[in-house]
Amino acid sequence: MSTLDQVVVIAERRAPSRAWRKLKANKGALVGLGIIAFFAVLAMAAPLLPIPDPNATNWSAIRKAPSAAHWLGTDDIGRDILSRMIWGAQASLMAGVFSVAIAVVIGVPFGLLSGYFGGWVDQIISRITEAFLAMPFLITAIALAAFLGPSLSNAMIAIGLSAMPIFIRLTRGQVLAVKTEEYIEGARSIGLRHLSIITRYILPNVAAPILVQATLTIATAIIAEASLSFLGLGQQPPAASWGSMLNVAKNFLSQAPWMAMWPGAAIFLVVIGFNLLGDGLRDALDPREA
Repeated sequence: MSTLDQVVVIAERRAPSRAWRKLKANKGALVGLGIIAFFAVLAMAAPLLPIPDPNATNWSAIRKAPSAAHWLGTDDIGRDILSRMIWGAQASLMAGVFSVAIAVVIGVPFGLLSGYFGGWVDQIISRITEAFLAMPFLITAIALAAFLGPSLSNAMIAIGLSAMPIFIRLTRGQVLAVKTEEYIEGARSIGLRHLSIITRYILPNVAAPILVQATLTIATAIIAEASLSFLGLGQQPPAASWGSMLNVAKNFLSQAPWMAMWPGAAIFLVVIGFNLLGDGLRDALDPREA
């Protein structure tokens, strides 16, 4: 192992423990992590919990207020809101995570190519990215979802493609800063291939801001999925998601406000959780912070 590799390995071993210590000291980040973990556990445990079928109707319990029988009340056709909230967490969280995964998997490689090689490669990728960024994120997601067709999977693809330019631009900027460092010049001088330099030395050093941006973008993606479901372009009835629940609840705000209150509160809490965690990760992974 070369001296350069030894330095990189030592730095990589020390960085996670230092970041974890800083993250544990950030109370806001821990609160955010707790909120996310709570909803994630509920979503994963939904099939095991003793709750009613989220799609089971009860025509004798239409729009009933919260009670011992239905802790969060019932909706317009007598379905248990607590059950639909728990099952809806699966769709909403999955949409946020998978949408951002699509954006990262597609956007980061293009950003690496653009920043590392420059020239005509950078010009082409940057111009296309700027064209996407010129359009509002949510408008682009709505247009793509309408084109692909209403479904949760198509909504995730639409959100992921709409968020992709953010990661291209971020990765490109980070690569431009890193590729001029001395250890990159050293890697070139010993004859390493471009792919090896990118994967072994550049990507690990730009991963931290990408991780932070991904965490923050999950919150945006959850809101986008709720918006698409609210417009009928996301999760389709009778399957539950928080956005589709709000779509139904808008017609009964005066008669049954609890139908909108609970999914709205869940979206608010999860978004706050991811934002708090993202802020904490940004501080913990910043090498300039002590």
